[in-house]
Amino acid sequence: MPTAEFLSRLQFAWVMSFHILFPAFTIGTAAWLAFIEGVWLVKRTDLWRDLYFFWLKIFAVAFGMGVVSGIVMSFQFGTNWAGFSIVAGNVVGPLLNYEVLTAFFLEATFLGVMLFGWKKVSDGMHFLATCMVSLGTLLSSFWIMSANSWMQTPAGYTIRDGVFYPADWWQVIFNPSFLVRLPHMVLAAFISTAMVVGGVSAVYLLERRFVDRAGTMLKLALAFLAIVIPVQIVIGDMAGLKVREYQPAKLAAIEARWTTESSVPLALFAWPDEEAEANRYAVEVPHLGSLILTHSWNGQVRGLKDFPRDERPPVKIPFFSFRVMVGLGLLMLALALVGLWRWKRGTLFSGRWYLKAWVALIPSGFIALLTGWWVAEVGRQPWVVQGLMRTTQAATKLPVGSVLASLITFVVVYIGIFGAGIWYLLKLFRDGPVPAPQRGQPATPVHGSHHRTPARPLSAPDDPMGD
Repeated sequence: MPTAEFLSRLQFAWVMSFHILFPAFTIGTAAWLAFIEGVWLVKRTDLWRDLYFFWLKIFAVAFGMGVVSGIVMSFQFGTNWAGFSIVAGNVVGPLLNYEVLTAFFLEATFLGVMLFGWKKVSDGMHFLATCMVSLGTLLSSFWIMSANSWMQTPAGYTIRDGVFYPADWWQVIFNPSFLVRLPHMVLAAFISTAMVVGGVSAVYLLERRFVDRAGTMLKLALAFLAIVIPVQIVIGDMAGLKVREYQPAKLAAIEARWTTESSVPLALFAWPDEEAEANRYAVEVPHLGSLILTHSWNGQVRGLKDFPRDERPPVKIPFFSFRVMVGLGLLMLALALVGLWRWKRGTLFSGRWYLKAWVALIPSGFIALLTGWWVAEVGRQPWVVQGLMRTTQAATKLPVGSVLASLITFVVVYIGIFGAGIWYLLKLFRDGPVPAPQRGQPATPVHGSHHRTPARPLSAPDDPMGD
């Protein structure tokens, strides 16, 4: 029979796994919209205006689903994790409130102008609104990642009567892992969005629809990935060094290292056996583990046997999740490099196999983001605040039946609500970048398109029109 704590963890994981996808996508699409509108202000062509309004509709739906899932998630701190709220609320609570006071208020102020102000404010003001919404999404990630990073590498606190109190807010906010985890998360959001942009463009090119718009989007997504993925690899390496310094048990679980040793091989594949404290069917590359993890050919890595069993994280989830994340990252990099080569040869749009590869990898950024998050959170166990507060202490003492009932409710409701939301997003993607409204005159129809132009940002092109 599962415990209430386990079910609470499962419920939080379910809600969080849904929630993280939508804010990550809105972070990327908000920046993408700011870029598109900035180019439109310079070029003033139909192509860029149509792209802006197409992605504006996508952003609006994703933003709404992100807000809904975030509100639900925050309530769980009081219902399922009251122990954490009582003990760590003096530190984490203000960080989450700062997100509301800065990011949420900024987004709420300018979102209406961005969505509905195209014909009501000047071009410059509308562009400012788009930039402010994009800045708001980045500020939101700043505070959320600060709070989560503090739980991973706590600093700037004092403990009195078993309760955390802030001693130095600068150290709390800019804790040891924050400055590498924040850009790692933001770039993951950008990469996930770029994969969607490029993949959707590939669909249109395969179908011979919106060819000029799709070609422009694919080139931009390709160039962005070719630049950013190598940067993400470097930042990921820096994050790994922080994990080795502050969370050695997590690193040992990620690599399934059981004994402390030098000249550590890199396990490409293995089946970790936690009972036997050994790996089955291991495929390893000598020395490569030490080189990657310590930047030394013979560097030492601590093993899980150095830690008591009750202070070790589960091994299989971090081990396999990390390899999925890295493997997908390398696939995305290969896709970008092959694309650059084909672009140079003038065959970027002619190879159907290459366009199909883009389509197949549309979800890869989101899967990599999710698996990376699982590595971070499961790898921190059994601690909710690293080395200071166990997850068992954070959980509310609730009847198992109550938690099970709420978990089932969340699963059913989320599948229904977010299934409908994702269906609507797919509908918008199928309709594509149809002509967008212009100031004072109707838009020029796209060749071969019989769609009407919606005046409301959340309307699909075949929905009723407004003024």
